[in-house]
Amino acid sequence: MAVYTRHLPRWKKEEVDEIKRGVEEYTLVGVVDMYGIPASQVQHIRRNLRGTATVKMARNTLIEHALGELGGSVEALKEHATGQSALIFTNENPFKLFKLLEKTKTKMAAKPGETAPEDIVVPKGPTSFKPGPIVGELQQVGIPAAIEGGKVKIRETKTVVKEGEVISKKVADALVKLDIKPMDVGLVLQAAYYRDTIFTPDLLAIDEEAYVSNIVLAAQQAFNLSVNAAVPTKLTISAIIGKAVREARNVGVEASIYEKDIIDLIIGRAQREMLVVALAAQDRGFELDEATLKAASAATAAAPASAPAAAEAKPEEETKEEEKKEEEEESGMAGLGALFG
Repeated sequence: MAVYTRHLPRWKKEEVDEIKRGVEEYTLVGVVDMYGIPASQVQHIRRNLRGTATVKMARNTLIEHALGELGGSVEALKEHATGQSALIFTNENPFKLFKLLEKTKTKMAAKPGETAPEDIVVPKGPTSFKPGPIVGELQQVGIPAAIEGGKVKIRETKTVVKEGEVISKKVADALVKLDIKPMDVGLVLQAAYYRDTIFTPDLLAIDEEAYVSNIVLAAQQAFNLSVNAAVPTKLTISAIIGKAVREARNVGVEASIYEKDIIDLIIGRAQREMLVVALAAQDRGFELDEATLKAASAATAAAPASAPAAAEAKPEEETKEEEKKEEEEESGMAGLGALFG
């Protein structure tokens, strides 16, 4: 239901009208949280956003008035105007705006009562403090401090506050002394209205590297699926034809089909098999001529390193059967000896 401003003071009506103009003039309007940002940093952020986005400070009630009068899908944005809110207007898309605002954040010291945005960890190592009350103060908040070499040293890395926990005064004081600034301070985008849709931070916080990697992986998998399933497309038809040619050639070689395009492959395969037999004959004591020995040695050097291991990994039963057949094979080897000189 629309909220009317006829009973509002003039200055408030002007504020509402300015908000409405901003919503109508820009493609995106967002609600940002200003809590805890020093005035000096606000001015710095404004300067950094100049030419890209405009920040409009306004009371939450006036934001609600303006959005209520506009009505429609943008009215839902007022539900996100809580705390110390402000509006931001831009013609960028919400993902770029979110990334831009993240860059405006700076690290600041924690204050008592604040909630840890992530685990607060104190790393181990030496400090610049001389022995004194600081040791007890650190130990009181669970930081394992000790004296070493005339200086205070943190003996081991320690998580002093877990994500979502409230930071106590003692912990906050210890972190200040250790110069640990765990708080991200800057404009926090609570929600953005863009093209009739409300975008919240959980939708906008994207790991760009992981996103690109997923797209690349999906493209590779789609390409492989198209090739393996023989689904022709403009991008995969060459790979499909190439795969078919290789498979047809392999079938021809395995089946010894004497065709002009594969006869050289068949002969090459036969030669390799002959050289394997030659080496087996040499292991049985038969002498090879120099040319055959040289060719066999070259073929062995070019073979994959895993081939010998595969040959050695025969089951024991097969080994025993081969030993039983050795005597029968001796007569055949005599013939091979004559073949290889």
